[in-house]
Amino acid sequence: MRVLIVDPDKARRGRLTDALSAVAEARLLIVDNTLGVVEHVSKFTPDMVIVACDAPARDAIDDLRRVTETNPRPIVMFVDKKDSEHAEEALRAGVAAYVTDGLDPDRIRDILDIAAAQFRVTQELRRDLAEAKATLAARKIIEQAKGILMKRRSLDEKEAYALLRKTAMDQGKPLSKVAEDLITADRLLGGGP
Repeated sequence: MRVLIVDPDKARRGRLTDALSAVAEARLLIVDNTLGVVEHVSKFTPDMVIVACDAPARDAIDDLRRVTETNPRPIVMFVDKKDSEHAEEALRAGVAAYVTDGLDPDRIRDILDIAAAQFRVTQELRRDLAEAKATLAARKIIEQAKGILMKRRSLDEKEAYALLRKTAMDQGKPLSKVAEDLITADRLLGGGP
């Protein structure tokens, strides 16, 4: 297991590395702050990122958000001071486990397992959402293209869709791509904005 640890406090870092070594064989990269964490994740490719701090700074949360956007990994955050506003921000940034009751070595394995599971669930939900958005966008484009065909060729909706579908099959292209091409051509010919 490869783990990136971000912690400015040397004593807490020591407790964390001891707790990790007691529950799993891990290759560690330890840094003092989240500055450059995106590059560390990219080069080290950790299985998990663990951040320990007194209280999360807004810049640190932004850095973790960039990790989630560019190279998602399970992120566990141990904080000494409770702060519900920062907790919510951290979770929105992609932190899978936000632990405020200290670094208990007996619980570290469970926390890491739960964080990994939460990360997998969240990634699946993000994929599903992205697919749903792409499907909706494609449907809107197809509807717009059908409207163009109905207007220009005096077709009903069923005929317009059948023509789009046949063209897509004949050209070996996705239906949404044929629809996009039709919309572009219509704009070039002065048919729309």
